[in-house]
Amino acid sequence: MKSDVQEIGIHELYAKDPQNADKIVWDREVDPITRRGFLKKSSLLAMVAVVGSNIPFSDKMPSGFIPQAMAAGDKKFSIEGKEGLRILNDRPINAETPPHLLDEDITSGKHFFVRNNGQPPEKSKINPNKWTLEIVADKGTAKVETLTISIPELKKKYKHYTYQLQMECGGNGRSEFNPPAKGNQWSTGAIACASWTGVRLKDVLADIGLTQKAIYVGYKGADTHLSGDPKKPVISRGVPMHKALEPETLIAWSMNGEDIPYQNGHPLRLVSGSWPASVSGKWLKKLMIRDTIHDGKKMTGASYRVPCKPVAPGTKVPKKDMCIIESMPVKSLITFPKTGVSQEAGKPFEIRGKAWAGDLEVVRVQVSIDFGASWQDTNLAKPANKHAWQKFTTKVSLPIDGYYEIWARAIDSRGKSQPMVLPGWNPRGYLNNSCHRIAVQAV
Repeated sequence: MKSDVQEIGIHELYAKDPQNADKIVWDREVDPITRRGFLKKSSLLAMVAVVGSNIPFSDKMPSGFIPQAMAAGDKKFSIEGKEGLRILNDRPINAETPPHLLDEDITSGKHFFVRNNGQPPEKSKINPNKWTLEIVADKGTAKVETLTISIPELKKKYKHYTYQLQMECGGNGRSEFNPPAKGNQWSTGAIACASWTGVRLKDVLADIGLTQKAIYVGYKGADTHLSGDPKKPVISRGVPMHKALEPETLIAWSMNGEDIPYQNGHPLRLVSGSWPASVSGKWLKKLMIRDTIHDGKKMTGASYRVPCKPVAPGTKVPKKDMCIIESMPVKSLITFPKTGVSQEAGKPFEIRGKAWAGDLEVVRVQVSIDFGASWQDTNLAKPANKHAWQKFTTKVSLPIDGYYEIWARAIDSRGKSQPMVLPGWNPRGYLNNSCHRIAVQAV
């Protein structure tokens, strides 16, 4: 691919070549059933000029799509302990991982995305040996209403478990929603799967003697509001008791056999895989056993909620019609090769990636080289354990010289597939699980 158009954003395209950029418009008179977008001749010529070659399957490109070669971009920045991430916000710090850095089977600490809501506790003042966790129960929900335990006591008293658990921000993919949704404009990189070590939350809760009145668990962390006001809440979310009592829900102190990275919750965090990562509280200081749905910060209103029924884009949805997000939807990501590479026409090359399906399992992953007109199956590995992502591999061959896109879609154990286009609109831009795609040049 030509160096002057590699990884160019659409806003950069207008700055570079406004005359051609304005020509890249789509014919709106398309088949609503097939969603197959037929380019006007002038549009196709302009697009070919930008990507640097012909587009063999241009007649099959869905309406409204911008070639992936024009939609990618890199911004360099520095966060202690992290490498290669893309910054979205610096107050609070939020940064995502480019797909090619998620090719490793287990996400390393340096490549694990960062999602902060406030200011982390001061690093120099964190002492794991003196860090304590307080458990407080609503009246009647437990035999022991208050318990305080240190990290050394947790390690000594309870059996240790290690699981590979994937976490994904509920707003991963928000940047594609239209009308735009407020919040960090994540593309694809607010996802990771690391190896976590800790104690089962269920084992700790067994010691306080839960009753049938206990229906929810909430948390609070040591992070503080950006204003510095200690009385202002940052985030306090939770999960229903059945999720809290899953064997894989951990109170963890270790990631990949080392201390949890500072920006990811050192020295203690909750890990509850496959649900929005916001339920896995960082810098964990307090657990609350509730007799009602937890009502902490970002548990009410529109936060981490979607319309209970489908709505038209831009609809103002009443709070009473919003439902809490639980299990995340089926999704996949191509992690190799990196978008923008060149491959020899007619010669097979490898495609690798990861797939996940919330509380379910992925049963099939397919890839396409012709904008979804046809699909081929990949080799799909089993998860290491429940709530771990799954690796897929295959080989494809591009028939002639030109610009191509490799698309991937996963199908879960209930038969649901990723959509080719953006799924149902919602006010906060959650749960985008549309097919991932990368740009490849055949030469």
